Formats: sequence, structure tokens, C-alpha cells
Amino acid sequence: MTPTLFITGANRGIGLALTELYLEHGWQVIACCRFPGSAPHLMTLKNRYTTLSTHALDVTDHAAVQQLASELSDVPIHLLINNAGLYGPKGYAFGEVDTAAWRDVLEVNTIAPLVIAEHFTPHLIKARHSGHTPIFAFLSSKVGSMSDNQSGGGYIYRSSKAALNAVIKSLSIDLRDQGIRAVALHPGWVQTQMGGPNALINAQESAQGLKQVLDTLTDSQNGSFIDYQGKEIGW
Repeated sequence: MTPTLFITGANRGIGLALTELYLEHGWQVIACCRFPGSAPHLMTLKNRYTTLSTHALDVTDHAAVQQLASELSDVPIHLLINNAGLYGPKGYAFGEVDTAAWRDVLEVNTIAPLVIAEHFTPHLIKARHSGHTPIFAFLSSKVGSMSDNQSGGGYIYRSSKAALNAVIKSLSIDLRDQGIRAVALHPGWVQTQMGGPNALINAQESAQGLKQVLDTLTDSQNGSFIDYQGKEIGW
């Protein structure tokens, strides 16, 4: 059976790089973003690969998530990468937190991933006996690590990723008996719209590292927080 990847936020940056990388390795890819028709690089890939399908999806639209899961109900998914994310405001200080923006970031970074997991778990269960252990992979961030926080600030994004890590840890326990692994991934500081031009690596380097981590993920790493170089990060 040809393995299938389902990925969110596939229109640019790390999501686009992962989409292309898995296509190059012969996977079927179901790529989601809000406006795929307005994503020229993704459309170029769609014209090049018959193994790529695209779907319009706003991950905060829970009814749309449920509808897409229903449309794909017969599709075994071997790997689901929740890549869609929102950074929110930058450059604010203590006392200047925009609570409305905070709620928006939590909707995308923390709540949506669990909703997606709830609706797509049956698809991963279908893939259990294909030779690929099904995986929920969630792109987190090292800034969500409380033990690594030495600089303070960043309340909105930090808290959304720390909360996501808690979600992933619980998922790894709750889905363990169903043969599904769940893992939090730190992609590195990447040259994307979110990471900025001064970041240390490009999206292709990050994607290659993340795929290597996922290709070699073991049962003992279920529920772990791992960076793109395979190093475990403290919570």
C-alpha cells in the first residue's frame, strides 16, 4: 500500500517543503490550506504529481474539519502532520497583551490540532496494518518549552505551544492502545514568513530533518518533544 500523508498549512514554508519532499518519496499527499487555488507553488506541485490532492480547509472551522474527515472516511492515513500555525502579535511587552489576538492564536495552535485528531483518528486506525505505524505529528516550537525559557516574553505564542505539547502528551497516552503514535516536533528556526529572513535554516533543511525523525520514530519516543535533528527537548 502506498503510504498517505495528510498535512495542514501546505501552501508555503515548512508545510510546502514537507509536501514536496513526501511527494518526491512516492507518498500520496492530501494537502490542506485555506485557499489552495491562491497558492501557486502548491498548484505547480499538483500539476506535476498525480499523487497530490488539495483541499480548502480553515482548521478553526470545526464543521469543515468534520466534513473533510467524512469525505475521506475510506482513506487510510499513515501520517498526519498538523503544520498550520499562527504566531500572532510581535514586539509587545508585559502589560500590552492583546487578549483577542491570544484567543485567535489558541484557536489555531492548540484547539484545532485536537479537533483534527479527534476526527481523523479513524483514518489512522485504518492504516495500522500497512507496514507503517500511523503517526500524529504536530509542529510545536522550542519556545513552548518551559524549561528552555530563559528570556521571558512571547506570552501568546509560547503559551499556545506549551498547551499544544500538553495535548500531544495526552494523545500519545490515549491513542497508544490503538497503535497510533503522537509526537511534538520543533522544526528549528526556519526562514519562513513566521521565522523571518535571519533564521538559521531553510524550509527544505527543516523538512528533511523532520522526515528523518518521523521515519525512525520508535515506540519509546511516543509522546516526546523532538527537534528536526532528532534531539529531545525538555517540556
